[in-house]
Amino acid sequence: MQDEKEFIQELLNPKTQNAAFQKLLRDYQRPLYHHIRHIVLNHDDADDVLQNTFIKVFRYLKDFKGESKLFSWMYRIATNEAITFINQKAKRNGTTSEAMQSKIVDNLKSETYFDGNEIQIKLQKAIAILPQKQQLVFKMKYYEELKYEDMSEILGTSVGALKASYHHAVKKIEDYIKHS
Repeated sequence: MQDEKEFIQELLNPKTQNAAFQKLLRDYQRPLYHHIRHIVLNHDDADDVLQNTFIKVFRYLKDFKGESKLFSWMYRIATNEAITFINQKAKRNGTTSEAMQSKIVDNLKSETYFDGNEIQIKLQKAIAILPQKQQLVFKMKYYEELKYEDMSEILGTSVGALKASYHHAVKKIEDYIKHS
């Protein structure tokens, strides 16, 4: 992408805003959708969260200070929106976010846009029992192959803590798969 500061100015300038926002959508819609989908698991929910993410990006771009990369800032918004979505859905259903994740995993087989097999369902069930932070770290590293440095910017956590979270998540997943 062109110089980020220049691109942000194009996004903020009313004369170039529409074209710049179209470029932003083209460049980031797909990776953000996949990131959100790994968190919320359901296609329709991921679409809703993605839409909310871009609304917030557009609304708060003027407040972006450039202390991180635009990519990291947008991923942080997407992550927060996805977590908020899961927590609100759990609250509406009178359950915990972990229980909600398990219920969503149980419904994956009937999900039109999920083409996984039994092993992938088992992996999703193992991930669902992890604490939320370990889920995020595992999904970002395993599915999206993000570098720890990028994850650190997105999640606001040290690289060392992220490595430890990933290690613990992998051990818990291995144990779950071995014993189920």
